[in-house]
Amino acid sequence: MARNSGCVFSATEAVVTTKGNMMNEKVNDSDNEQLPVVAEAVITAEDRDDDHIKYLTFNVNGGIYGVGISGVKEIIEYPSLTKVPMTAGFIRGVINLRGNVVPVVDLAVRLGKKSSETTKRSCVIIVELSSDDEHIDIGFVVDGVNEVVDIPDDEIEVAPAFGAEIRTDFINGMGKRNNKFVILLELANVLSVNELANLSDSSESK
Repeated sequence: MARNSGCVFSATEAVVTTKGNMMNEKVNDSDNEQLPVVAEAVITAEDRDDDHIKYLTFNVNGGIYGVGISGVKEIIEYPSLTKVPMTAGFIRGVINLRGNVVPVVDLAVRLGKKSSETTKRSCVIIVELSSDDEHIDIGFVVDGVNEVVDIPDDEIEVAPAFGAEIRTDFINGMGKRNNKFVILLELANVLSVNELANLSDSSESK
């Protein structure tokens, strides 16, 4: 993985392309066009095939986590956030993503860990989840994006009944990758969809 380089992820293009020296370019927060992140990965149509599940892996507070790429829409550079009063402590704020209010979760805090320091590798993964037959975009902060990997079903173990560092209902499974475990997250539980949907509605009405 190249240092001090950025990449732009677009679900419509289904590809992550490297953009050298983008860290020094000015970013328009309102449009969020070509927002850089420090990672390299390529997501193809094959990756998004329902019969060929792959996972986007990332780092949070020293741990390696993963989510299925089917719901991943974008990966953007850590943006300027608007704080929303009287919200849960794991909610960092909201961003304006091309006219849409998107809540942003501090994933480390949500997982019961200390909030990570923001660095050049910090980024926000935007995913689409469902709530009451509606779709909502939610972002969560990670320390850095790693790669898209294929983890066969026979290399995924069920979440442990006890002894886990995070809530078991947050864990969809434990994937094996290079002799290490990747914690596969159950995003609907981790991101508290109903609460964040209400946050988006209240922010848009202001």
